[in-house]
Amino acid sequence: MARRESPENAADRRQQMLHAAAALIAAQGYGETRIADVARRAKVSPGLVVYYFGSKDKLLVEALRYSDELFYATGESLIWQQPTLAARLQTLVQLTFGPDVGRELPGAWGLWLDLWAQAYRHPEVAQGRVELDGRWRTLIADVVKDGRRNGEVGKVDEKRFAATFAALLDGLAIQVALADPEIDAPAATKIAIEFAGNALGLSTNGRRKSNVTLPPLA
Repeated sequence: MARRESPENAADRRQQMLHAAAALIAAQGYGETRIADVARRAKVSPGLVVYYFGSKDKLLVEALRYSDELFYATGESLIWQQPTLAARLQTLVQLTFGPDVGRELPGAWGLWLDLWAQAYRHPEVAQGRVELDGRWRTLIADVVKDGRRNGEVGKVDEKRFAATFAALLDGLAIQVALADPEIDAPAATKIAIEFAGNALGLSTNGRRKSNVTLPPLA
């Protein structure tokens, strides 16, 4: 009789496969990564990869979720350590465009580029994209909501701002990832910070502009 794997060993084995998948997809792309490649890197059988994840599409979503968890484990705490809304937004933007901070796995934007491409045609991947983007937008909205409670900004639709700001960051990140000659990381950072300041009524020093009450973003 085959020996059943303990829950602890199963969790470790699953994480090992996710790390292998994320590293391979980030380095060489989803289309060039086979289940057999992931199995070889994780030192398991291809059948075991299929057993745990069911399909290559599901593996892509789970690999990006795994990469995101590495990001949030450090990035979220760095954001909330900042004393002001302006500083939190600055940190959030720097984490988006800057070097990988606190990540064991670099190249996460390569995973996102493949996820977006697959989500366009595959419903299962599309649903995973919605969940992952939802977490990111919630973090942005919570940062702004806290700033509003502290009187740093006036009335604003945090949810709408978060959706708009996240879309801007994604668009800029694509240009940075593709090495656009006009939109490098510093340029993207400047654009994002200026947009947030204008949208939220923050002056260049991060303080609320006088007599500014923002309506919900239309």
